[in-house]
Amino acid sequence: MQQYGSGEASNGERPLSCNTSSPVPALASRVRRFAQERRAVPQPRVMVVFSAQAETDKPGDAMSSSDSAEDDFRKPAIPMPNLNVGKPLRTLNASQEFPEVIPLNVGGTYFTTRLSTLRRYEDTMLSAMFSGRHHIPRDAEGRFFIDRDGAYFGDILNFLREGELPQRERVRAVHREAQYYAIGPLLDSLEDTQPLTGEKVRQAFLDLLPYYKDNLERIVEIAKLRAMQRKARFAKLKICVYKEEMPITPYERPLFNSLRFERSESEAKLFEHHCEVDVSFGPWEAVADVYDLLHCIVSDLAERGITADQQCIGVCDKHLINHYYCKRPIYEFKITWW
Repeated sequence: MQQYGSGEASNGERPLSCNTSSPVPALASRVRRFAQERRAVPQPRVMVVFSAQAETDKPGDAMSSSDSAEDDFRKPAIPMPNLNVGKPLRTLNASQEFPEVIPLNVGGTYFTTRLSTLRRYEDTMLSAMFSGRHHIPRDAEGRFFIDRDGAYFGDILNFLREGELPQRERVRAVHREAQYYAIGPLLDSLEDTQPLTGEKVRQAFLDLLPYYKDNLERIVEIAKLRAMQRKARFAKLKICVYKEEMPITPYERPLFNSLRFERSESEAKLFEHHCEVDVSFGPWEAVADVYDLLHCIVSDLAERGITADQQCIGVCDKHLINHYYCKRPIYEFKITWW
């Protein structure tokens, strides 16, 4: 290493004293000299050494104590930004507390019940609403408000209180409300009573006719279009309802013990045809007969507020082959709109 004497250094600068015992006065003198000559103070080179906790106090580290003091002197203090200035600290809302007696306003109908009644069954909407984890609005009188029709909420409360089920004519409506509030025990109890049990049986039969709902929509659309075109109060449609896959003549029926019988593929094609009707239902395999399906059609139309009357007006007399005729029954449906 090149040694400098007491004179000027090779670059024209005066060297610092090598006395390490007091580095601060020499460092201050150098800073003042740079300030007088209007020269920028050179920034120190900093080496960051990662070491274990046990090795930090060992002698011979990459940065000596004098270097650390010089770095601290040269590097200005930079204040850390205050990220919370002007922003209030967020605090979690405590769980909402409920009184033991709960006043309710369900769609404008008032009820009063105990908090334990609403929490009777877990995993229900009412239990979650009054668990304290959710905010529930109140009306002007302070009642807890539920934006739902309250006509059948009393039946819901009666079941939560003592397991009471609604009357038969209210079962369907209460079942819809139980679905909304997700009350599983009430749903199970209602589905085991009439008329929901009968609806299960009926639906099992209708599942044999995958086109049933589409044909029902077709009946409504055709009847509406004809009534509007004719400016009439009602419309008439021809609907074929048949159960057998193959047509059977009166001469042929006594020869078979069942409604289904085997024919070759070529013979089956001879019997394929479409009756000249608006909508056709069939065939299907079940004990339920044609009159059962007619009852389903009329009932489902009535559920939609549509009045339908039906009567048999004959059979399809289309000639197929030899002495075989179609013989499928044809019904006239009268759809009244007002």
